[in-house]
Amino acid sequence: MEDKIKIAKVVMKRSLHDDAGDIHFWKTQTPQARIEALEQIRSEYHQWRYGAQPGFTRVYKITKRPAR
Repeated sequence: MEDKIKIAKVVMKRSLHDDAGDIHFWKTQTPQARIEALEQIRSEYHQWRYGAQPGFTRVYKITKRPAR
């Protein structure tokens, strides 16, 4: 029989006025660092969810012009 890993369910209630630590950390970061972290999270999500990075699909169409 395989060993099964059990994960404990933990719920913590906090007041919005409690210093959660994360809020304090992100308030000390520069706007550029916040955007870079957000971009990293977004990139990891797209890789996990869709298996690829989003981007524009390149579409090529050859159109024949009338001769002059």
